[in-house]
Amino acid sequence: MTSSNPTSPTTTAWTGMVSIDDTELAVTDTGGTGTPVVYLNGQFATQGYWRKVIAELGPGYRHITFDERARGKSKKSADYSFDTCVRDIDAILAARGITEKPILVGWSYGAVLGAHWTSRYPDGALGAVLVDGAFPYDWLDEAMELRIRKLFKRLSWILPLARPTGLAPRLTAQQQAESNIEIGKLSRVSALGPVLDAITVPVRYVVASGTSFGSRGDEQEKIRAGLDDALVRNPNIRVSAKVASNHGAILRKDFRAVADAVREIETMADTATTR
Repeated sequence: MTSSNPTSPTTTAWTGMVSIDDTELAVTDTGGTGTPVVYLNGQFATQGYWRKVIAELGPGYRHITFDERARGKSKKSADYSFDTCVRDIDAILAARGITEKPILVGWSYGAVLGAHWTSRYPDGALGAVLVDGAFPYDWLDEAMELRIRKLFKRLSWILPLARPTGLAPRLTAQQQAESNIEIGKLSRVSALGPVLDAITVPVRYVVASGTSFGSRGDEQEKIRAGLDDALVRNPNIRVSAKVASNHGAILRKDFRAVADAVREIETMADTATTR
């Protein structure tokens, strides 16, 4: 394993740490000459969640995964804000010498990251696949904010026990709660709607079904329905698949649907090039 940024990134496989600001992020780059695919993790997940998607797509792509700050093997930081996570994508691309337009694939929190990055850099990506996330919906109110804080306070005793296994990030319970609240604010229709409206490249959603940890009743289905208006306003955005898996299981059980959406983005890019 390389312990710091490579001085001359190549298309050979590489695993190591990329220095950014006050931290180091654990990165894996399969190398190769195929289209780069950059994977953006769930809020407290690790790059290992993408194994099945990567295996399904195979070596014809250049797969780049990384652990966000204080997740997985990445180091802690003084800044865990959403905007910093968006900027970390730029740093990873630069560190790995990726000059081709990548396809971004984000799940949950990573889907919001992918939407923002694609919106901010209209010529930066071939497109994005957003997996059960980035739904414009006003789900955060005072009651929900209180519920989030209580949930993570209840979990505070178990988080240190789970960290050595990789099942929990190296953030405090309060930091995790604040991150959840921040993403709630960013997901409001008034905040996320304009982000999606500004996207000019193909975006494909893979949408889960039912409930998962932390949700109640039909909460998540209502949130997912928040995408409907964005689909009407922006023809670049479509739902590639609505799958049977819930939010937590989608990358494990419906990885083929995610891979199919990636292939769809690449096919569209190839078609546009040959016109």
